[in-house]
Amino acid sequence: MQLFPATVVWRHRKENLKKCSLRGLESRSDFQFFTYPGVLPDLNGYIVLDLEAPPLSEADGDKGLLIVDATWRYAKTMMESVTLVPGLIRRSIPDQYRTAYPRRQEDCPAPERGLASLEAIYVAYHLLGRDTTGLLEGYYWKDLFFERNKDL
Repeated sequence: MQLFPATVVWRHRKENLKKCSLRGLESRSDFQFFTYPGVLPDLNGYIVLDLEAPPLSEADGDKGLLIVDATWRYAKTMMESVTLVPGLIRRSIPDQYRTAYPRRQEDCPAPERGLASLEAIYVAYHLLGRDTTGLLEGYYWKDLFFERNKDL
């Protein structure tokens, strides 16, 4: 069994935890949660997901993931801070994946492609060959997500 670096979640302090798709993952040993603004651990060689980056591939399989968890408005500011973190690699989720999360935010740059944080983690784990067991446990839109993304 191959071990991977922990997935780092950088959650905005104003994130509504009642609506947060990542609730329940805080207790997993393969995740580390940090609050924005705040200090992050060494992320050299980690991947941050970015809609405008080259697609994630199996070649990225040994790297850790940094997930920016916030509304689109806050995520934009957080991504500007991420550019200051040395050694981060930018990758995107391939275009064919679609969210099931109902969006009401007008500032979402790509409403269909803009996956909920949990959906992005699931697809990334799938593409990287990592175990996805339990990730979507309790996710309200899980069935619709699988219906929209049949190759998962």
